[in-house]
Amino acid sequence: MPTAREALLDAALSALTTLPWPAVRMVDVASAAGVSRQTLYNEFGSKDGLARALVRCAADGYLAGVERALGSPGGAGDRLAATAAWTVRSARTNALVGALLTGCWGDRLPRPASLSAPPASSVPAQRRADAGPPTPAELLGQVCDRVVAALDEGRPPQDPAELAVTCEVAMRLALSYAVAASAVPTDAAPLVREAAERWPVR
Repeated sequence: MPTAREALLDAALSALTTLPWPAVRMVDVASAAGVSRQTLYNEFGSKDGLARALVRCAADGYLAGVERALGSPGGAGDRLAATAAWTVRSARTNALVGALLTGCWGDRLPRPASLSAPPASSVPAQRRADAGPPTPAELLGQVCDRVVAALDEGRPPQDPAELAVTCEVAMRLALSYAVAASAVPTDAAPLVREAAERWPVR
């Protein structure tokens, strides 16, 4: 059974499928989650706090999917291709993930304001959310760190840097498919797999 926080995040995401963020009302989110408005404020502090939590949840969900893709069967090229495919799919189907990866925030999305003081919430998950989302460059760096950690087993010392460059190129290729779909019915994964056969990720 989901916690009150999880139910509130789900309700807010559901509201975003039909309404722009400025039109989403806290009272409606609380009602849809089956909790009091006071519970919502206890968890998130404000609508901006809820926005920060939604964005942090999207980033965490995307990175969890990256780790699943890197744990999939196959060689390094296959796992890097699976990561690229997950990136394209996530950015296309989750507007918050797309915004996090590209920095392109539309008017419909919650783009939380930065806090002028250090996070002070008594809820640990909210303190983490209030610290702010990663920038696109930071998120890409977190992906590449995971790729290097997953695929760099037993390599010579100079290879992690080469692998990090390979990852960055692969992820930027994936993002190009996410923001500008190809006329050919395919995605980035086959190209990433083919490139991986040429680059040092075997």
